[in-house]
Amino acid sequence: MTQYVIIGDGISGSSAAETLREEDPEANITVITDEGEPLYNRILIKEHAKGKLPEAPISIHDEDWYDERDIDLSLNTHVTSVDTGAKVVHTHEGEDLSYDKLLVATGGTPTQLPVENSDADGIHHFWTFEDARGIRESAEQAETGVVVGAGLLGIDFAAVCGAQDVAGKYLMRGDRWWRYALSGDGAEIIHEGLREKGVEPVFDSGVDRFEVDDDGHVTAAVDPNGDRYECDFAGVAIGLTFNTEFLRGAGLEQNNGIVVDEYMQTNVDDVYAAGDITRFYDVLLGEQAQNGSWGSAKEQGRVAAVNMAADDEAEVFEWVSSYSITHFDFPFLSFGHPTLGDEHAERRYSDTEWRRIAFKDGKIVGGVLIGDLSPQSKFKQLMREQRVVADQADVLLEQSVDLDDLAPAQSQEQ
Repeated sequence: MTQYVIIGDGISGSSAAETLREEDPEANITVITDEGEPLYNRILIKEHAKGKLPEAPISIHDEDWYDERDIDLSLNTHVTSVDTGAKVVHTHEGEDLSYDKLLVATGGTPTQLPVENSDADGIHHFWTFEDARGIRESAEQAETGVVVGAGLLGIDFAAVCGAQDVAGKYLMRGDRWWRYALSGDGAEIIHEGLREKGVEPVFDSGVDRFEVDDDGHVTAAVDPNGDRYECDFAGVAIGLTFNTEFLRGAGLEQNNGIVVDEYMQTNVDDVYAAGDITRFYDVLLGEQAQNGSWGSAKEQGRVAAVNMAADDEAEVFEWVSSYSITHFDFPFLSFGHPTLGDEHAERRYSDTEWRRIAFKDGKIVGGVLIGDLSPQSKFKQLMREQRVVADQADVLLEQSVDLDDLAPAQSQEQ
């Protein structure tokens, strides 16, 4: 009887556990997590922090879900090390778990700003359901706030400030929000959306240090220019530190994440990885890549499980991810790898509608849509087909995209 061990109960680990049970009905499956509750929806916890959702809709699985599938779930359990030679997982309680196949799906921990007083009361990071509860409680009592981190997670903190009537300053190191994926035109739509929520973007800024009161609670952020911003609430989202400490000595190749191939296999026999923690081989890009979206993590878990159960390279991970923001009156969606392009095409259609497509070697590798999300399925289709279309950007930037207007794919081959 095959023994499967999964470290991590996020969407990738849980998806793997469900797939393994379908693929191998007689196997022993153990899921280990250091969190105190089973799988919940990381996408919705921001709505809880904003005060918009109660807890009930956010939970996805209760413990009965695992019991019904004969999956052993170990909550509040920390893995201390993995002996890949002996195929044993060691936990903080001294329990040893043997495995035939192991999946690492531990994700990351929000990175703390390396500045003075960054661990003060009132300074929050956003990752777990427990984080969201603390953020909601703190924001409800706050009057002024500061947000640091000009990316997809940082803007969630800005939305919390807006929803909780916290007068917020959004301190950004560059000249615009998510400057690696948006030009000034696109970013300005987001900036105006933030201002309408009561959050003011501050550019060429950041945090040099935090000030605290006698009780250790944050009172202000001082930026590298010496400007001081009063705050009794602060949100920091500057990236993730991957949870790999327990893998020291395990022999897994790492490069800002665990390196896996297109089958989610690591370089160590019978060890797989899935989710945020992976640097995976993207068959559409033809190179290693990373992606932190929910859909990508879920699919990676499923593909890893299929290959684990088959004891073979049975299925390739091929996925075009997307990430949406719903904080504003207009929709926002990024897809693929919008920061990896070597050329771009973009157009602004109105005060709240903009489109940007990223190309690499003439092929679409990602993009950002603001206001009108309808072209996303066509752009994703072109990504999957790996068609060279950069020379026909005018067709892709039409308000209504018609792929029939593109030159036939074969006519572009040299």
